[in-house]
Amino acid sequence: MQVSRKSQRGISLSGLIFVVAIVGLLVVFGMRAVPSYMEYKAIKNSIGVAKASGGSVQEMRTSFDKNADVAYITSISGRDLIFSRDDGKVEIAFAYEKRLPIAGNVSMVIDYSGTTDPSGIVAEPPAPPK
Repeated sequence: MQVSRKSQRGISLSGLIFVVAIVGLLVVFGMRAVPSYMEYKAIKNSIGVAKASGGSVQEMRTSFDKNADVAYITSISGRDLIFSRDDGKVEIAFAYEKRLPIAGNVSMVIDYSGTTDPSGIVAEPPAPPK
């Protein structure tokens, strides 16, 4: 039985190369972004621990810094945290930008933010004095 060319299906070599290039690019982005995301999750956990430890703002910053040392957090420190009072309870927030080099002068920028506030609204940092 002879099969005609019209009924043959599959992917051409150039199509395969294109698909492999796209998958490779996604893998490179993933390899760069996953460690950054894991650090973000560690920061969210650390601000929860700092809030649960209670005490003054300075004590909560110290608690965060101790957890940051254990969790290998290098993007922010306790002095970068934003503290606010909501209904008499202290809420902790953070926001930072992470630049991840991809290749040469190409970088990926990710904005991270988080808070312990149940509403999920991240407090703004206080304005610098004039």
